[in-house]
Amino acid sequence: MNSTRLISLADFAPVAEQFLPNSVRGYVNGGTEDGLTLAANREAFQRVQFRPRGLVNVECRDQGVSIFGQRFSSPIGVAPMGITAMCRYECELALAKAAREEGVPFILSGMSTVSLERVAKEQPNLWYQGYLAGDKGQIGALLDRLTASNVKVLVVTIDTAVNANRENNVKAGFGVPFKFSWALFRDGLAHPRWTKEVFLRTLWRDRAIPRFRNVSADTNGLRVTDEPSFRGGRERLDWHHIEWIRERWRGEVVLKGVAHPDDARRAANIGIDGVVVSNHGGRQLDGVQGTLDMLPDIVSAVAGRCTVMIDGGFRRGTDVLKAIALGAKMVFLGRPLLYGAIVDEERGVRRVLQLFKSEIDRNMALLGCPALNDVDHSVIARLGTGAGAISTSEEG
Repeated sequence: MNSTRLISLADFAPVAEQFLPNSVRGYVNGGTEDGLTLAANREAFQRVQFRPRGLVNVECRDQGVSIFGQRFSSPIGVAPMGITAMCRYECELALAKAAREEGVPFILSGMSTVSLERVAKEQPNLWYQGYLAGDKGQIGALLDRLTASNVKVLVVTIDTAVNANRENNVKAGFGVPFKFSWALFRDGLAHPRWTKEVFLRTLWRDRAIPRFRNVSADTNGLRVTDEPSFRGGRERLDWHHIEWIRERWRGEVVLKGVAHPDDARRAANIGIDGVVVSNHGGRQLDGVQGTLDMLPDIVSAVAGRCTVMIDGGFRRGTDVLKAIALGAKMVFLGRPLLYGAIVDEERGVRRVLQLFKSEIDRNMALLGCPALNDVDHSVIARLGTGAGAISTSEEG
């Protein structure tokens, strides 16, 4: 489909969902257990409203931002997403190329099927996100591989000590290891475009079942139909490993999945360069705060000693600007960009990024903020009371 005909993210979602088999669609859209965290991410935006300023010269506007010594065109980036090969053939390459062309950061998931060496050729400023076991030998070997590929930013996910209870995946017939069944076969027949453009194309082009090629130092990886033994040992990962990584890794270290201000404070104390405020898109522990609700306390805890970023539930340029106003430097997008890839591959991803940029630009003008630094607490009000409420005069 020509994605230029779609004028908002809301237009992408139904087209993408129609393309996908039921099992894969459930994996992409679903959360954990009762979906409370998934809903909380979106509900948090309703509690923040803007207070725009008038009579400001906004003829020249700049939404660019600098992070870790690099200038990006916008405060949005591509979040790490695993198993995207189920949605589009070599989906990671489409995401990486689009990010490069649009001048935004791209984080490659360790649960990806295109080797990081290939992705790095398309995206020289590659960030890597790993699910690490508490084993210094395994971690050290992986760090050597990342160094050889000139990866500069290491993102360590800290909210997946054990697997989540994703009942929706079980009901939809989706799981890892991926298992073929007659139900999945019938589901594929009912979605012939996906069967042709993803499933059969993968088997024809690769002559093999996809592999997770970036979970460890082993470039061969594991087939998606194999039992993923790399999950073992994640429950042993602790602060001692993070301190050891900080000492050994010469680039930037970012912790993803930070939800508690005490964790953010400790990360800053040991020299971690950045944190991503995240609840894993509602796909791990259910009943967690929405990430926008978490953000102010975490910004306050680090007190400017490391870069605060965020993901979870962002669907509009206004959502992004609310996070920026509350102290985030970068917003990472997951499902919206995956919808773009599903609909129109690289062009679809670029289209979604361009829509976000356009909305951010327009809304900065309407807020009376010609530069991103002007988007701060002074242009927002927060509704409600309790743990999620903050004063508009509160400084992060």
